[in-house]
Amino acid sequence: MKNQYSFIITIVFVFLSVSLQAQIKKIEPPFWWSGMQKTELQLMVYGDNISSLTPEIDGLEIKEVKKTENPNYLFVTIETENASAKNYTINFKKGEKIVDSKEYALKSRRENSANRKGFDSSDMIYLVMPDRFANGDPTNDSNSALTEKANREEQGDRHGGDIDGIIQHLDYIENLGATAIWSTPLCEDNDAKYSYHTYAQSDVYKIDARYGTNEDYKKLGSELHKREMKLIMDYVVNHWGVEHWMIKDLPTYDWIHQFPGYAQTNYRMSTQMDPNASEIDYKMCMDGWFVKTMPDLNQQNPLVLNYLIQNAIWWIEYANLDGFRVDTYSYNDKEGVATWTKAIMDEYPNFNIVGEIWLHDQAQIAYWQKDSKVGAIQNYNTHLPSVMDFTLHDAVTSVFNEENPSWDKGTIQLYENFVNDFLYPDIDNILVFAENHDTGRINQIYENIEDYKLVMTLMATVRGIPQLYYGSEIGMKGDKGKGDGDIRRDFPGGWEGDSNNAFLSSGRTATQNEYFNFTSKLFNWRKNKKVIHSGKTTQYLPENEVYVYFRSNENQTVMVVVNNSSENRSLDLSRFKENLKEAKQGKDIISEKNFSLEEKLEIAGKTSYIIEVL
Repeated sequence: MKNQYSFIITIVFVFLSVSLQAQIKKIEPPFWWSGMQKTELQLMVYGDNISSLTPEIDGLEIKEVKKTENPNYLFVTIETENASAKNYTINFKKGEKIVDSKEYALKSRRENSANRKGFDSSDMIYLVMPDRFANGDPTNDSNSALTEKANREEQGDRHGGDIDGIIQHLDYIENLGATAIWSTPLCEDNDAKYSYHTYAQSDVYKIDARYGTNEDYKKLGSELHKREMKLIMDYVVNHWGVEHWMIKDLPTYDWIHQFPGYAQTNYRMSTQMDPNASEIDYKMCMDGWFVKTMPDLNQQNPLVLNYLIQNAIWWIEYANLDGFRVDTYSYNDKEGVATWTKAIMDEYPNFNIVGEIWLHDQAQIAYWQKDSKVGAIQNYNTHLPSVMDFTLHDAVTSVFNEENPSWDKGTIQLYENFVNDFLYPDIDNILVFAENHDTGRINQIYENIEDYKLVMTLMATVRGIPQLYYGSEIGMKGDKGKGDGDIRRDFPGGWEGDSNNAFLSSGRTATQNEYFNFTSKLFNWRKNKKVIHSGKTTQYLPENEVYVYFRSNENQTVMVVVNNSSENRSLDLSRFKENLKEAKQGKDIISEKNFSLEEKLEIAGKTSYIIEVL
């Protein structure tokens, strides 16, 4: 009898062990949608020792089950064409026995989801670092499941800003003239230190709990759309963080680039188009890790690439996104990131994606824009709609401090930047900016408001899509030399108890209001000016540090005058007859003064005009 009991207990124990070992811990994407253009969906299934299991789905065809060297993974490809939006049961079987079952939902898409309109040159993008903008919900500043806790006393620690803080201040952002928000990444980053920047993500399907929830992010998009504003997600294709759960249990050895283990990128992105580059330099730029805490994803592995494509599409569909800004775009595997980009644009033809191409040569930047003739020389097409104008940024951050203007120094640098516009296949669809979360603060570089106004005049009137970094509009400073935390200071008024609440006119100092009022006036004027969004640019060689250019279309002409000299200047307007034609008057939208355009135009030192030609 004793032996019988022992046998029964052993059988039960074995059964329970198999069941426990076979528990499915994750399925990603966590749900999907019916009616997508790409009908094949690859599910990443994760659990202890599940590779021996056979999945079955009643009502959906399983086209392929792929196993890897890690027995904790199954990659299950299903066909969703003509599949109804409903819950399906996935049974995981060992032999004929069902070991585990999971519900999987195909949801209904929003009406006209595929044809969503992305951000474009009619927009002004406001760049926010959520941890430093506003603390809308102090209860989520720290989280028991996440390592780093809030500590506002330290520059590089988490300070507690969150999604709710952004939502609470949408009136402020809208009044500023912004029509879109680009937030630095919000997905979970469980690094022990410096996690607030969130570029080393530990779960790419989950908003970091210290910012809020997935539903909170979805709400942010909804609240923006009520205002006819747009939401742009900062997406990272190149790397994850070392704390990502998949990095800790790699599906395949080559899920990341291994040397074995860590080797750092050389950061030399020019190797990616250099016909003379050595193979090792070319490889180390693409395959090397950005930093030691950010393992480099191998987009040559089809499983990795498909995972990233599906994750990006999932966020677009789930949060109703209007665009991506893609971090470190030109560090990715060239062919892999082009495939990733094309897959998204095929699914959403009117979407927009801007890539961070941090280079200092227009030909090298233009190489990365969709249908580039520069890229075509090497038979390469990224399919990337938009790139960032870093050469304009370079010029803007030096021109207005130039004490000895010369043949190649001063406002001529602005002129020469636009000379190379012919290199870009879509010049209106490039991002123009004076600064961002990685660069020096413009108000630190130029410490007086007069130079700030010159910079913003340019940002609001040149071709492309302007982007403003949070806080610049109230004169916020920050010294890159003191560390990234200093250029990512807390917005005053974003925390309870702040003595200065710059979100309110009544809470701003006189100087902060002067910055804000100028910026708001400029970008609210820009909102409905098609002549600025898509008009032709005609520029004139600077004379005596006065730079003049025109934006024009069939209906309107705008004359922009930027006097970078500290001296008053007098312009002979006969030089600009090509654009002024027979016009006799114009109105400056900044001062709201009317000017005669018949003979001479007087302009004070360090002053700009944006003149609507009447």
